[in-house]
Amino acid sequence: MYAVVETGGKQYKVSKGDLIQVEKLSGEIGEKVELNRVLLIRGDDGVQLGTPTVAGVKVVGRITTQGRGKKIVIFKHKRRKNYRLKQGHRQYHTWIEIEDIISAQGGKRGPQKGGRKLQKREG
Repeated sequence: MYAVVETGGKQYKVSKGDLIQVEKLSGEIGEKVELNRVLLIRGDDGVQLGTPTVAGVKVVGRITTQGRGKKIVIFKHKRRKNYRLKQGHRQYHTWIEIEDIISAQGGKRGPQKGGRKLQKREG
């Protein structure tokens, strides 16, 4: 079973036991986190696709680390104008260990509302 979740403007494919690095989330190390924006879930009974999210499904994880990434150097210059600008940036991030994917009981399976069936053409 796996799910596609959105957090921090990015999408991640996760399954139980995965360790993912996401944009900074507030919380202490060891604290539980719920990711509610689940875009897709694939289980034993097929694929469930959200429009835009799947209702009643959430991914539960635990914060393992809060930290910062490698330094990125931004260097701007304009030739022959004596303009030079050097700047650094370190992005904050959070490591999450996925503990469980909880789906709604009795949720809709198969095609979502508004889907149409293809008819067989003769001839």
